[in-house]
Amino acid sequence: MSASVVVPTRDRPEELAKCLAGLRGQDVVVVDDGSAERERVAAIVAGAGAKLVRLEGRGPAAARNAGAAAATAEVVCFTDDDCEPAVGWVEAVTAPIVAGEAECAAGRTVVGGDAGPADRAWQAIADHLQRWAAEPGSPSPGFAPTCNLACCRALLAELPFDESFEAAAGEDRDWCARGAARGAMPRFVPDAVVVHRPGLTTSSFLRQQYRYGKGATRFRSSGKDRTFGPLSFYTGLLRSAFAVGIGPGALTGVAQLAIATGALVERGRGASRTGGYSKTRPD
Repeated sequence: MSASVVVPTRDRPEELAKCLAGLRGQDVVVVDDGSAERERVAAIVAGAGAKLVRLEGRGPAAARNAGAAAATAEVVCFTDDDCEPAVGWVEAVTAPIVAGEAECAAGRTVVGGDAGPADRAWQAIADHLQRWAAEPGSPSPGFAPTCNLACCRALLAELPFDESFEAAAGEDRDWCARGAARGAMPRFVPDAVVVHRPGLTTSSFLRQQYRYGKGATRFRSSGKDRTFGPLSFYTGLLRSAFAVGIGPGALTGVAQLAIATGALVERGRGASRTGGYSKTRPD
C-alpha cells in the first residue's frame, strides 16, 4: 500500500527545506498557503522532488484538504513545515493501516533537544491531550497532533478537515473528534517519531494559546457532547507540565488564562454577530 505525505507551509522556507530533507524518497505534496517568498518555496520544493500546490492564505484545514486531494497514494500522512520526521517515520506511522488494523494512526511528537521552556510547555500540553484522548470525558476525544498523522484516503474523503476553522487552532481537535465518533480512533504508534521545532518564545506561546482558546470555543459549539474535561484533566495537565520543569509548568498555568481569554473573546464575537454563537465563517 503506497503512502503520500502532505506538508502545509507558509513563510518558513528554511524549516521547510529541513523537513523535506527528512522525507527524501517519499511521495510528498507541499501546500504553500500564501507564502511571501513564493518562488523560493517553489525552488525548495522542486529541489526536493516534491509536488507543489498553492493556496492564498486559506488556513491549515484547507491546506490539508488540498494536499490530500492532490496526493495519489492510498494512505495520506500529514506533518508540518517546522517538523523533522525521523528515519522510517512514514513506514512506522502507516504500518497499522497497511496491516488493515486501523483507518488512522498517529505517532510520537517530541521537541528538539535544544527546546526552550515554551516549546517544552507546548509538548507537555500536546502529550497530555493525546494521553487523555481515549479516556471517558476527554475534552479532545481521539486527539492526535496533525504534524504526525496518517489516514486512509477514503476516511479523508468522508471526513475532510473543517475549513471554517481558519487558523491553526481547533481544526485538528475537531477532525479527531469526528473521526473518533465515526469509530476511527487513531492507533498510537510510539516508534513513529517526528521532531517538532516550533521555536516558541513566551509571547508567541501565549498568543498561540489565545488562538487555541478561540478555536476551542468553535470546537465546542459544533457538538453537544463537546464539553469541558473533568477537573482531573486540568490538574493532571499542570502536574505533567511541572514534571517537565518549573518554566514549562508556570507557562502552562499562565496559558490557561490565555486560553480562557481567547474563548471569551470568540464567544462574544459570535454572540455579537448572530445573537448566539455560530460556527459560520466570520468573514
